[in-house]
Amino acid sequence: MSPGKQASRSEAAAPMAAGARLEAMRHRVRLSRVAVWTVIAAGPMALVVAVASTPATVAAAPSAKPTAVRTASAADPGGYAQVFLGAWLRSSANDATTAQARLAQSMAPDVELPDPASDAQSAPESVTAVRSAQHGVGAWAVTVAAQYVDGSVRYYTVPVAADSASSSFTVTGAPGVVAGPARAEVSKSAYGVSVPEGDLSLAIGEFLAAYLTGVGEVDRYLAPGMKLTAVSPAPYTAVTVQQVSAVEEAAAAATVPGDGTAVRVLARVEAQDAGGRWPLAYELTLKARSSRWEVAALGFGIAQDGGVR
Repeated sequence: MSPGKQASRSEAAAPMAAGARLEAMRHRVRLSRVAVWTVIAAGPMALVVAVASTPATVAAAPSAKPTAVRTASAADPGGYAQVFLGAWLRSSANDATTAQARLAQSMAPDVELPDPASDAQSAPESVTAVRSAQHGVGAWAVTVAAQYVDGSVRYYTVPVAADSASSSFTVTGAPGVVAGPARAEVSKSAYGVSVPEGDLSLAIGEFLAAYLTGVGEVDRYLAPGMKLTAVSPAPYTAVTVQQVSAVEEAAAAATVPGDGTAVRVLARVEAQDAGGRWPLAYELTLKARSSRWEVAALGFGIAQDGGVR
């Protein structure tokens, strides 16, 4: 066949092939429409099945909402400020070679050491960080209390800088003496019911005696499911109940109420050891079972959660 005829046939075949592909596509579209209308006519469940079985051809667009990333809160430099102030108060500019002076200077290179007089008050007996406030990125102000042998307390504020990872700290300025924290107002106690001497106070006394003196078994005073170990070694030789107050009126009943009745109480006791007498207080939850009171919880703050634990 001549080259001219071959070219003519190729040119004629191209539109025919394109037409065949177009017709095939139209056929598939018609079949798809028929299938969809058939599924719709068959009912909602068939439509669900059809959609589920149809392969996805379009990728879902990524969500524009950024993913929340939780980061750890900045480390509190209270302990660092406490160590620094303790070393600084025990230092003297007249002898910068002491261990306390070197420690203070290493933690605050730009802070001068104090220059106490020879007859000045002795170094503090204890130093404790009582409050930390963050004032910006990496900037903190720590309030530190210094308590002296005579019972006096002096409060200082120590400026501290932290790195971005809160893993390194530096005291950035000299401490400043400030007023101490004000005493907070305390809400009225929830323990408004006075509990007379009786089965409840007796159960509390026996339990605390076993718990604090080692006399008797603690387990015998516990409600089912309650686990508690006595203080060891026993710190006291005797425990005496001074006062019991409760939240619920059932605690003041003359007899033990029905099984499952729970009461929350505050027991004030006096503990004795070789060194003297010590006033202590315990918050407990007790439950009635078989005409006796059993300890169901021992802790603090159990009267503020609105329920019995």
